Amino acid sequence: MTRRGLILFLILGVAWGIPYVLIKIAVMELSPEMVVLARSAIAAVILIPLAAARGELRTVFLHWRPLLAYTVIEIVLPWFFLTTAEQRLPSSTAGLLLAAVPLVSVGAALVLRRAVRFTAVNWIGILVGMVGVATLVGFDVAGSDLIAVAQIAVTVVGYATAPIIVAKWLADVPGVGLAGVSLGLTAIVYVPAVAVTRTWPTALPSWPVIASVLVLALVCSAVAFVVLFALIAEIGPVRATAITYVNPAVAIIAGAILLGEPVTAWTIVGFVLVIAGSWLVTWRRRRRLSEPAALPVTAP
Repeated sequence: MTRRGLILFLILGVAWGIPYVLIKIAVMELSPEMVVLARSAIAAVILIPLAAARGELRTVFLHWRPLLAYTVIEIVLPWFFLTTAEQRLPSSTAGLLLAAVPLVSVGAALVLRRAVRFTAVNWIGILVGMVGVATLVGFDVAGSDLIAVAQIAVTVVGYATAPIIVAKWLADVPGVGLAGVSLGLTAIVYVPAVAVTRTWPTALPSWPVIASVLVLALVCSAVAFVVLFALIAEIGPVRATAITYVNPAVAIIAGAILLGEPVTAWTIVGFVLVIAGSWLVTWRRRRRLSEPAALPVTAP
């Protein structure tokens, strides 16, 4: 990896590892609907003019059907369920559970009839990853927040499915334009959602909450997407997927430092098993550079 590639990789690893702790801070005073609206609207205001200046918007809108499907599956539903789940779950647990996305992507690829060939190592990876998720749910969550776990499960399915939609129907669509328009559409969806639920803030949120939302929008969404596509151009899509192994570790560290969340032995065990399982699931295909990346790269 080049020096520039390493810098981009580290920036993206932090940018997509800290959203969980920032969401946890934001939902202390804001509703999940309001958090998603603010995050998506601010990021869209940054990315859409950038995409327009690069002449990417026309191409994006020509693919409006898969664009709508991608927006709903990648952002509209997952961000709401993730944000809602973090009202009950520690941020580090949410980040670790989302590390199971590569495991679910296997099933999503089969359902959408993407060609997938499994070796014995891949099947072992699925088993190991499932044991890791079971460890987190059984010992870190301990059955007290199964509704939140179900909400995370919806997010995981969305994150696992959306990249397949991109690979199948949006492969030629410019990334910054796709991200900007998707975020803009999400904001449009959540304006009436916030109005109907009457969850507009009645008072100015505290500075930690305001800062969390701004960092979510500017760093974890707008800047992260630009860095992602620069990283892919620098080191290729396959090697860029390794960022998925860094994000959960950043989530654990951020949760422990900023929120004082406990890091138990079961947290470490679950982390090791889920990451090992994800690596084994994608092991064979990551060696074949001619194939699409098996491990989804998605914004939390």
